Amino acid sequence: MTRPTTPTSHSPLPSAPPPPPPPPLSGLRVLDLATLFAGPLAATLLGDFGAEVVKVEHPRKPDPSRGHGPSKNGVGLWWKMLGRNKRTITLDLSTRGGRATLLRLAGTADVIIENFRPGTLEKWDLGWSELSAANPRLVLVRVTGFGQFGPYAHRPGFGTLAEAMSGFAAITGEPDSPPTLPPFGLADSIAGLTTAYAVLTALAGRDRTGEGQVVDMALIEPILTALGPQPTWYDQLGHVQPRTGNRSQNNAPRGTYLTADGTWVAVSTSAQSVAERVMRLVGRPELIDEPWFATGAGRAQHADVLDEAVGGWIACRTRTDVLAAFEKAEAAVAPVQDVRDVMADPQYQALNTITTVDDPELGPLRMQNVLFRLSHTPGAIRWAGRPHGADTNEVLTELGLTPAELTALRAEGAL
Repeated sequence: MTRPTTPTSHSPLPSAPPPPPPPPLSGLRVLDLATLFAGPLAATLLGDFGAEVVKVEHPRKPDPSRGHGPSKNGVGLWWKMLGRNKRTITLDLSTRGGRATLLRLAGTADVIIENFRPGTLEKWDLGWSELSAANPRLVLVRVTGFGQFGPYAHRPGFGTLAEAMSGFAAITGEPDSPPTLPPFGLADSIAGLTTAYAVLTALAGRDRTGEGQVVDMALIEPILTALGPQPTWYDQLGHVQPRTGNRSQNNAPRGTYLTADGTWVAVSTSAQSVAERVMRLVGRPELIDEPWFATGAGRAQHADVLDEAVGGWIACRTRTDVLAAFEKAEAAVAPVQDVRDVMADPQYQALNTITTVDDPELGPLRMQNVLFRLSHTPGAIRWAGRPHGADTNEVLTELGLTPAELTALRAEGAL
């Protein structure tokens, strides 16, 4: 029998693996004063990669996202995603004690995100002059519908208005149907992503100058950028993009097609080589030799012919057979999925795009994972959205407030 060896001074013990590196935004402190939805989403994205996010809500009027959409056991499910990785406190900024407490918090923060109408913080003596005096390195992010100046600045602004004003609704829908708005927060989501980028850009500037600054984010602008070169087309050619339904003016065949088993698939042929593969697959290779087939715009002008060829071929086959045939032909296709399909999709499963979070209120719940994967310092969902004001005492005690001060603030209605 082999006996275990006894470590000696000449046989070192195995060392423990080194601890993982901290998340990339570790040490960054963000105060989230915003509501519905762009500002809070930006704070969520920062929190996903390690920023300490403190959500500041009114004591008697919580962020309305807590009540948006379906709920379970009285708990709003949208909030569980939007409020993840945030500590929650209550503070009435319009009170004397609330103002003083926010200024103390600002002195410890790197970023404040707010979306009050222009002039509201100034009305409470919490404008840029007061906040930057409390912390010259602070970045103040102001998210509004229309920006901080201009003829519309003081109007109430929501994502729906941005989707209408930007030109999105005008080009969405069938040619003979009304302009169509998205059934979700598109403009807010684009602005939230952009705001997170703006925060990191402003912080990079601070690293060079040592000084904070104000970020002015208007919901009507990021979605206009996402719509592509429409202003340039109009400026140079007078071209106004019309509604074309699922078709594109830039390539064809392109759209959604009904399969034999009553499901739908989407086909894209943005690349010429893919368009040629599709026509060979559906048994119409002769169309490739047509002069108009050589460009995406030419194909788009003959979309009826191409849609009939592709749609007729797909209509005779099940979705499973269509997807397999397109994959074998190296042609671009995807199933048109609802959320049930998304939750079961093997590619999303492989990427862990939908992950499970253990929540004290609801137990295990599933939601979208962090937005991208980093190989060395990945992000993580540490907890889902917490109850209203759950961390008020802890955060303010860490700030140095005494129990007597907390009692006084509550008596004033500031907490």
